[in-house]
Amino acid sequence: QVQLVESGGGSVQAGGSLRLSCARSGYDYTNYYMAWFRQAPGKGREGVAAISPGMWATRYADSVKGRFTVSRNNAKDTMYLQMDSLKPEDTAMYFCAAGRVALSLTQSDYNSWGQGTQVTVSS
Repeated sequence: QVQLVESGGGSVQAGGSLRLSCARSGYDYTNYYMAWFRQAPGKGREGVAAISPGMWATRYADSVKGRFTVSRNNAKDTMYLQMDSLKPEDTAMYFCAAGRVALSLTQSDYNSWGQGTQVTVSS
C-alpha cells in the first residue's frame, strides 16, 4: 500500500546517463523490497533492478548489469536508478515497484506501482 512516484526520465543520446528517482510513502515502507521495471510498446514488463530492505542486497537483469546501479535512501523515502552507458534498447517506460515477497525481478511479486517515467535513448 505504499505510494510511488517516479521522476528523472528524459531523452539522451546513446552512451549518456540518467538518474531516475522513486519517491515513496506509506506505513512500514522500510520493510518493502523495491524494484525498477521497464516496458517498451508491445512488450511485457521487464524487471530491471531490485533492492532489499536495509540495502543489503541487489539484483539486476543481465541486460543492464554493469551499467545500472540501484540504491535507496530510506531516510529520504527514495529509491534511485543510476543509468550509465545507455543504449537505444534501454528506451522504455520505467516503473517503480514495491512488494513484500522477495528480492525479485518478477512482476507478480510486487503490489504497488508508480505511474512510470519515460526514458528515450537515441543513436
